Amino acid sequence: MTDKNLVLGGMLYEGKAKQVFTAGDGDLVLIHFKDDATAFNGEKKGQIENKGVINNRLSARFFRYLETEGIPTHFVALINDRDMLCRRVEIIPLEVIVRNIVAGSLAKRTNQAEGTELGEPLVELTCKDDARGDPLVTKEEAIAMGAASTEEIDRIRTLALQVNEKLLPFLLEKKLKLVDFKLEFGRDRDGNLLLADEISPDTCRFWDTETGEKLDKDRFRRDLGGVKEAYIEVWNRIGDFRSSET
Repeated sequence: MTDKNLVLGGMLYEGKAKQVFTAGDGDLVLIHFKDDATAFNGEKKGQIENKGVINNRLSARFFRYLETEGIPTHFVALINDRDMLCRRVEIIPLEVIVRNIVAGSLAKRTNQAEGTELGEPLVELTCKDDARGDPLVTKEEAIAMGAASTEEIDRIRTLALQVNEKLLPFLLEKKLKLVDFKLEFGRDRDGNLLLADEISPDTCRFWDTETGEKLDKDRFRRDLGGVKEAYIEVWNRIGDFRSSET
């Protein structure tokens, strides 16, 4: 699974799409990307061939790009097709959603047509709790539940909007419209906030700028077919799938 010189410890966590192992001196982790696919908080399950490979390499590509743009991330190195080395962080139990266009749950909640452009990006916080359907929480509620401090939530919002600002033109060059996306953040051992988790068609809605075709996990959620092909198409627009460097 990993580079022969990398010493692995035990598994720290296994989620729906990834496994996390201790690595090196304990300040690093190895993240292994699986092909498992889930939707609706785990109610729908399946597999997408080579999804783990694509999401690992896409996430590495995005993290590298964002680092060059001044966004601090947990990414350290791409180890192989399915594994990346990252700084160990304590994940903040909030999901941060940035929306540029009405889609998914926002369309249902606001009774707006999917595809409606928002005047400015909308940032939402949800509680990481599958059993309760990852409910929306306000900033004040997130602070009250002890998820993060006022300063951390303000910093998270600033970083999320910066990620959006950097990714929008980057993706438009690839003829991809960034509809919305989910981010997670964590604290390193010094308390610094780092962008963590992944950035991929699992966590973002990508639409073709010309046809409006969905090129993300909505194809799995909505039984649209062509799921594997959509993931590959996103990768093909961003870099050479066969290359060891992206």
